Amino acid sequence: MSLERLYLKQLEIGPMQNFVYLIGDRKTKEAAVIDAAWDIDAIIKAAASDDMKISKAFVTHFHPDHIGGSLYGLQIQGLSELLSKLDVKIYANKEEVPYMKRMIGLADSDIITVESGNKTDIGDLSVQFIHTPGHTPGSQCFLVDNKLVSGDTLFIGGCGRVDLPGSNPEDMYYSLTTKLKKLPDETILYPGHNYGGYQSTMGAEKRRNPYLQFHRLEEFLFSMGY
Repeated sequence: MSLERLYLKQLEIGPMQNFVYLIGDRKTKEAAVIDAAWDIDAIIKAAASDDMKISKAFVTHFHPDHIGGSLYGLQIQGLSELLSKLDVKIYANKEEVPYMKRMIGLADSDIITVESGNKTDIGDLSVQFIHTPGHTPGSQCFLVDNKLVSGDTLFIGGCGRVDLPGSNPEDMYYSLTTKLKKLPDETILYPGHNYGGYQSTMGAEKRRNPYLQFHRLEEFLFSMGY
């Protein structure tokens, strides 16, 4: 798809510096929202201000700051509020769905389960799902042309935590080294939080990100305190 047709908007929302993304096809005016949370009205308004209509919702992982729910005493807006306002389906990795249903009470009819390598279209835009377990069992990234929305798997200069319920440091190592590190250097990285900036490239991360420097699982685990 040409750059003129590709729509991508990055929104920083909430006290945890979350990034919410809108991606779509400017010609058909269709868009998907990635990790809708914190302020659903603001997200919908942002799409409408660009004459785009949200038709799908993608989830990187089940944590409340990315899908809504209760966290540290906060009640965070998220997918439940989105579904009350828009007729959309939620695309989540099959390993993540049980956690999402338990946390925010989604119904099976709300969710389309996907696996690594699956694709979906938004207008003429093709989005590929990449399963990247480690931060959570069903964490996933989204590849659009040469752009990667990485959620909490890969940050600029870092990676997601692996000491939370459902986390697995060994899975994280293999997600980083056998999947994301193999993407072309020119792939543009869009992370799930503003912990080190708004965007980077995979080439820059391969050179500078310490969690992409390890060549052996044992070294990675040691760096994580295991």
